[in-house]
Parts: sequence; structure tokens; C-alpha cells
Amino acid sequence: MKLRSLRGPTAALTTLALAAAATLAAALGAGSASAATTVRVGLGGYSDARPAGTVGPSNSDGAPVTPKVTARMAGQAAPTNDWWSSLIYQRYAGNPYSENLYAHPMTFKAQAAGLEVGYPTTPTITSDGRQYDYTHTRDLTLGVAGLNSPDTKVDGWSDWTVTPYWADSAHTFSATIGHGLPYVYAHATGGAAQVTTASAPTVFSNQGSVLGITVGGHHYGLFAPTGSSWSVNGTTLTANLGGKDYYSVALLPSTADLAQFRTYAYNFVTDTRVGWTYDQAAGKLTTTFTATTAAQEGSGTGTLLALYPQQWQATPDALTALTYTSPRGTMKVRQGSSFSTVQSVTGVLPSLPDVGAYDRTALDGYLHQVSDASDPFNGATDTYWVGKALGQMAQLVPIADQLGDTAARDKLLGLMKGKLQTWFAGTGSPGFAYDSTWKTLIGYPASYGTDAELNDHHFHYGYFVQAAATVARYDSAWAADAQWGGMVKLLTKDAANTDRTDARFPWLRNFDPYEGHGWASGHAGFAAGNNEESSSESLNFSAGLLLFGAATGDTALRDLGVYLYTTEANAVQQYWFDADHQVFPAGFQHSTVGMVWGSGAAYSTWWTAAPGMIHGINFLPVTSGSLYLARRKDDLAANLAELKAGNGGAFTDWRDLLWEAEALTDPAAAKADWDAGKAGYTPEEGESRAHTYHWIYDLATLGTLDPATTADTPTAAVFVNGTTRTHVAHNYTTAARTVRFSDGYTLTVPARSTASERGTKPDGGTGGATNSPSPSASPSPSPSSSPSTSPSPSTSPSSPQTRPGTLYLQPNGTLTTAYGTGATGSTIASGGGANHDGTPYQPLTYTLTHLTGTLRPGGSTDFDLYVDAGSSVALAQQARVSYDFDGNGTVDRTETYRYFATDPVPGWERYGATSGVQATTGAPLANLSNGTVKVEVWPALGNAPAQLRTGATQSQGSASVLRLPFD
Repeated sequence: MKLRSLRGPTAALTTLALAAAATLAAALGAGSASAATTVRVGLGGYSDARPAGTVGPSNSDGAPVTPKVTARMAGQAAPTNDWWSSLIYQRYAGNPYSENLYAHPMTFKAQAAGLEVGYPTTPTITSDGRQYDYTHTRDLTLGVAGLNSPDTKVDGWSDWTVTPYWADSAHTFSATIGHGLPYVYAHATGGAAQVTTASAPTVFSNQGSVLGITVGGHHYGLFAPTGSSWSVNGTTLTANLGGKDYYSVALLPSTADLAQFRTYAYNFVTDTRVGWTYDQAAGKLTTTFTATTAAQEGSGTGTLLALYPQQWQATPDALTALTYTSPRGTMKVRQGSSFSTVQSVTGVLPSLPDVGAYDRTALDGYLHQVSDASDPFNGATDTYWVGKALGQMAQLVPIADQLGDTAARDKLLGLMKGKLQTWFAGTGSPGFAYDSTWKTLIGYPASYGTDAELNDHHFHYGYFVQAAATVARYDSAWAADAQWGGMVKLLTKDAANTDRTDARFPWLRNFDPYEGHGWASGHAGFAAGNNEESSSESLNFSAGLLLFGAATGDTALRDLGVYLYTTEANAVQQYWFDADHQVFPAGFQHSTVGMVWGSGAAYSTWWTAAPGMIHGINFLPVTSGSLYLARRKDDLAANLAELKAGNGGAFTDWRDLLWEAEALTDPAAAKADWDAGKAGYTPEEGESRAHTYHWIYDLATLGTLDPATTADTPTAAVFVNGTTRTHVAHNYTTAARTVRFSDGYTLTVPARSTASERGTKPDGGTGGATNSPSPSASPSPSPSSSPSTSPSPSTSPSSPQTRPGTLYLQPNGTLTTAYGTGATGSTIASGGGANHDGTPYQPLTYTLTHLTGTLRPGGSTDFDLYVDAGSSVALAQQARVSYDFDGNGTVDRTETYRYFATDPVPGWERYGATSGVQATTGAPLANLSNGTVKVEVWPALGNAPAQLRTGATQSQGSASVLRLPFD
């Protein structure tokens, strides 16, 4: 077995050393478990105490640890697996403060005198080019004069902030810090506010209570209460707080920004909340980030928030010109207390349809290699390897069903049910035990620190949830809450609880909602901060939530899966794969990383330097939830090309996983690789020959994913093979339904079936959700702009009314509700070498009148425009959408989108609304009553013409479309 998700102080620990450490820890923890009681959940349950001889959360010496919190936070569910978890989980007995904390843009570290503050802007890259880090380096230490605290405790937290707390016999100090916060909000008693600097500061502004300094090339604003003044004595800066207890420090992009930051310096952030809404009809996920502020003086509101790339790429909200450097690329600043992002939801299929030109007898033979094995679980006993075996079988069940091999299907389902029921029985080991101190559910036998370090719960438990989703597809009674579904849902809560009133678990333990991805280490006890290696196993957990929710009719769970899956897929695209080449620093020599750290990223894994496994660890397990990897086929192709180039033109390690990934970007090449190598490889431990063969041959027929087309169900996808498009959707419910795709195609899907243009396959067994798959309410508040009252038309319209929806750009300058009759290129004029960014210049214009519709709550404009600059360089195209809500001839709203820089390679490129809104004018979106919409496309930059694809038929695909958020 390969050592996989191990979290340790180095990546070079040997199997022997790990086994010895585990034995020692077990010995130290032996006998510490109390007599257990089974807490019943449906037909299963969990133990309220861990099995005898096992360990729970411990420090590096093996001693038990408890959450390091103040008295007022005692008993609350401690957020482990976060960017700041080394504050609350003391991993090392000799450090009662914290390890380095990477909030971005600032970095921090707690110590006896207070809080170190840094802003690393220059990466350190290892000599072999395999790792980069923006390592915390102290510029300042914030505190109160005379403070010498014996420890640092946590005095509060919110969705992306934390408040560490220091106290000695005469002083107290606390500081609220967080992702995207360019401020530290401090409270101090017992002395003067004190800031010490790592080197002599340069004072560029002294306004008494406001001081501007530069330290190590970084600029800071220090804000004491009005009426006080800062005193500078070498590297020590103090301010008498004059009976007040607050001050703040801001990281300034430049010295010229001090006045702007002063505006918000006394508006302390006291809470942060993330909420989301899945608009099923539009195939859109809207996520809202809200910071609550409290004015320490005056009555100011609002703040400044720095957005990560995956956020600013998807926000329709206006941003300032201010930026920061971070390990995740450039952060851009929003002025205000909230912002939202809008992302397209590309679906998750429970399995690929039965369309491959495989040899069905050979495929069934491969299937029986697993179903007829003497031990299908390969001796696995712990949560990870049992989970991997369950995941392997879960992928084979629908293949057996497609082949009509019901005996193999039911045998596999029986094996899965039996193993899940054993783990869900709640009667010891194997099973799950609840730790009431850390508010977590731990599976025993554990592995890779899921017990002693609270590592990897989403990785391990994701396999259990995926297996349960497959069982639910074929046996809905088994998955009912009153039977075994209740335990499945409890397992999901451990890693992804969204019920803020459920005190049994922390909110979203394994997911960082602001940075947009998971964290694996429970304690984050590393100089590089927290880390996540296998992003694909994190997404496997999210896909499992989506599928189990869909299979059981639990739309809240399904929509949580949609949120986690969509958000992390976009973050992974940037931070693991650097798809836009804007994150990895120059000098880092790879197109992908094996693991992301708070401080940077590394082309490595915890257990091997083998390139195939470094690439493959962010592909496995390959399932129909892996389709997100194909959203950027260009990037995936480059990822695999680097690997092949370093291996003499072939894959070596984990060839099956890599062939499956290759099939997502070049199905023909993957088929050729499989055909040539199928006889001489060993399947990866969670894979099978049957699934690999089925996957590759299916995609050889289907083609590659069309990421631009969404559907009004999350269990759908569209594939393109040449000029042939295949729309696929799965219906878990007991009634037929019509699935509508954003390209205008509609597909009738019978009950409990997968359907496409190529045919329909009903599921066997006795599954089927009985309720309607309508979207559920957002699990937490997700405010959106309320549309203004729709104006009543002054006269009755004299022309037929058109219902808005998907509109197609036609060569004659119109928008239609139907596809065109044949694709053509409409010429976008040359920009003449001038900069027309934001201002239409000789635009192509497309208009539709007499539109009536009701605005969907939280809805937004969307479009896909296919453009081609041929071989011309340095061209960019731009779009603006205008609305006249009542058709009276006055434009009520305009939305100008950021321009799209075309490449100098002939071929159509997709310019989408995901490029982001650059500017809006006029009123908020409102209902349409006999209204008019207009699209303008023009050259923003360049000195040569380009083409806009218009008039495409459905079979031709790549149709330029405008999608309106109205019903």
C-alpha cells in the first residue's frame, strides 16, 4: 500500500518510522477510552467513546490535547482543519502560541508579546524548482506595552476570521484577523498600545493618532483612538489609548493609500458570513460574503476586503484599483462590507452512459475480477483503504447494471451494504466514535492521522458517502434516514456541517469558504501553514454529497454538494493547476502542484517524488464527478504533456488514472494508450480494469465536456465529439422530467434513468427519490440585490410578447430564441491601435424587443460569445449588455464586461460573462414588460479585425448566446 495523505513534519518519513510512531501513540493512549454507549441513528449508530486502546486528538508527543480557547468559548465546536487551527490545536508541547498563520494578504504568528505581522511579497523557490513559499517574515509585533503572556487562546471566530487572545497578570490583548482583511483589529488593556518593528521604521506620515510607516519595504497605517498620538522610539512605537481599549493596523498597498484606509480603520469587523443560493433553473451558484462591522468611534460602516483570484474572476461587483500579492496570485480590493460571486454549475453524473464501443464480454470479464475476488476489500481495515475499496465497487455497480449482469450488480451492492452497515453499527471497531471534546466523529481503525491529528476526514468519508449514493440509486429504502441514511448524513456533517444551530460539529470543518477549497491537516502545525494534497479526493466528497442528496430527495444536502463542488473546482483550477498562468511564480518549473500550502505550493506528495503520482494524486478517484478536470482542456493537456515529456513520452506510474485523465482532453489518444498498454499494468488500488475500460471507451464515443453549457439539474453534462453533441442527464426521481440545457436543447428523462440523444437506460433495483428535485433554500443567509419595482408600460404592447431566456446571436444583428441556420463569422472591426476598453467602438449590435419576464431572485446576466482573432496578436474583444425594462426607448441599465484577450491561434475561443463585470450604470435589474435588450461587441484593444461566431445551428455547436435571468 502507498502512504498517501500522511500529515507529518516532513515528507520524508519512512514506513518504519511511521509504524513505530503509531505504536507509541497507541500505547500512550491505551486505556484512556471510557465505557462506550451506542447512540442510535436509524438502524445504525455511533459510539460516544472511542474503542479501548485507541487514540484521539493528541500533540506530537502523544499526549491528549483540548481546544485552546478562552472561558467564554469553552464547549463550542472547535474549527479544526482551518488556516488558523494551530492557534486552537496545540500540536507541540513547547509552543502554546501558534505556528505561522497565512491569512492573505497578511501573515501572522502568535508569541508571548503579542501578534507578529508580515507581508511576504517575494517567493522562495527551492533550487530544484519544485516548491515555492511566501514564508512569514515578521515586519511588526502588535501588543500592549509590558505584555508577557504564557499562551495564546482563541476568543472567537467567524466564517473566515479568528480572534486570538493574550493575557498576563496585568495586561490583556486580542486581535481579530482573517482572510482578505487588510486590517488587524486590536483591543488592549493594562498599558499603551505597542507596535515593535523588525527594523527601524521610516515614518512617511505622522498625524498624531494616525501614523504611516514603512518596514522592510512594506507600508502600514497605525490608527489609535482620536486624541491620542503615536510615539516613535527606535523600533518601538506606542500610543496611550486615553482610556479607550482599541487600535488597528492596516497593510497599505502604497503610502498614498493611508487616507482611504483611515476611513475604515475604526470600523472593526466583528463577524463574517458566507451564504449561497443555487439557481437550478439558470444553472448558477451565487455566493455572498458579508462582513459585519462595529464603529469604535463615530458611526462609520463598511470596510475593505481583498478578494482571491477565484473570487474576483467571478464577482459582478465593482472593485477598486488596489491590489496585494499573495501565494494565490494577485488579490484585488473591494470597498464595502459585502460582495458576491456568480459561477456556472457544470454537473456531476452518477455514471457515464452506456455508449462505448467496448467488447461487452471482455468488459464483463474485467468486472468479475473484482466481484468474484476472494477478498474484494484486499485486506483493508481502516477508513481510508476500506473507503477506497467501497469507491472501487461503487463505480462498477452501474457498469454491471448497463451490461445486464444483475447478479454481479447485486453482489457488489451486497458487499457495499454489508461493509457500510458494519461501520455504521456503532458497536466498536470498525465503527465511528464521537469525541465530545473536539466535536468530531472519528472512524476506527483510523489511518493517516484521522484520529490523533484530525486529518483528512473529508478524504476518507467521501468514499463512504459515494458508496452510499450508489446504494441509494438502486435501493432507496436502505438510504432512508430511518434505516442507514441517517448515519450517512451524520458522516457528512462531521466534515461539512452547515447547520449553525447544530453544536455537535463545527461549521464546514474541512472547507475554507473564503479561499474556496479544503484543508487536510487538523492542527495546521507547520511553518508553511495548513495544506491539502489530494484536491480531487476533496471534490469526491462534495460530489458524493450532491449525488446522495439527489438520490434521496434531500435538496439541501444536494445543494451543499453543488456549492462545495463548484467552488472548489474553480479554486483547484487556479491554485493546483494554475490554468491562467497567474499564480505560480516565475522560477517554479512545473505546470501543476501535488499539494497547496498556506505559504505556497509544492510539486511533491507526502510519500513519493514519482511524477506520475504527483500529477495523479489530484485526479483520483476518477468518477463522473471528475468532469470538472475537463473544464480547461488546454490546461489538462499541458499538465499531462509535461508528465509524458519527463517520462520518455509515456505514462509509467498509475497509468490507468492518467489514461482516464487523458480521455477528458484527448479521448482518441487515451484509447490508443489503453489499447497498447492494457495487458501490462497494475491498476491503482482504488481503480479496476473494468472501470478504466468503460470510462475510456465511453469518452471515445462521447468526446470531451462542453463546460459552457449548463442544465436545470445538477446531474447533467454535455459532450462534444467533432460536430456531434450529446446531452446526458440522470433523473433520480420516480417521475419523468424534462431537462433544459442552456444551449436550448431539451431532453425528456424517464423516471430513474439516464438519458441522452443516444438512448435511455433505466436503473435496476428499487431506487428513486419521491420528491420533486426543486432547489432548497440557501443553508445560510445569502443576500442579493432586490430588484426595483417593474414599471408599468404606459400603453399596451402592440407586438407579440417574447419570454426571455437563452437568446442566440444572428448574423443580421438580431437575437432569437432559436438556433441559427448556419454558422458564420461576423467581423469585429479593428481597434486601430487605440485603447477602447470600456467604451464601444464600431460595435456589432444585436437587439431583441418586446420582452416580458419576471426577474429570478439573485439572477444575473450570462453569455457565451465565440470569438477568433486568427493569427493576430494583442487583440481583445469586449461586450456590453443594455436593458430597457419597459421598452420606452430609454436605457435603464448597462453592464460592461471585462475584455477578453484572444490568442494568436486560429480557432474559436469562448468569451463568457465569467470574465466579470467591469462597470454597471443605471438601475438594478428589474422585471421586463415589453422591454428591449441589446448586446454590443467591439474591439477593446488591437490593430486588426476579429470574428464573432453567429448563426450556428444546434448540431454545429459553439453558438454565441445571451442568457437572461428572467422567467
